[in-house]
Parts: sequence; structure tokens; C-alpha cells
Amino acid sequence: MPKMKTKSSAKKRFKLTGTGKIKRKHAFKSHILTKKSKKRKLALTHDTVVHKADEKNVKIMLRIK
Repeated sequence: MPKMKTKSSAKKRFKLTGTGKIKRKHAFKSHILTKKSKKRKLALTHDTVVHKADEKNVKIMLRIK
């Protein structure tokens, strides 16, 4: 049986923290930034943790138990 491969897209988008949580970046920060407020753009810059409901699917994509 061949090895299970991780999803390349997930590998590029998610990182594991020291405590085992999964970090992600915010969407909507790549273009059309003129209409967005400075406060909103600054908030989108910072990383956040994946929601608990999505954690299982992300772990499957990353092949984490």
C-alpha cells in the first residue's frame, strides 16, 4: 500500500502551533484594498486559528491524527 500524501494546497495554507492548534491566514487581503478601511486591512493581516468545526477536515488534509 502506498503512503498517504498530504494535500499540497493545505500544506501551503495551514501551519501547526506548538499547542497543536492550526493557524491560518485571513482571506480578502489580496486586491481591491482601496474601499477597505485601514482597521479592516490591519485585522486581515494577522493570523488566526482554524475554527473547531473545520479542524477535523484540515487535519485529514494534512494527515495529522
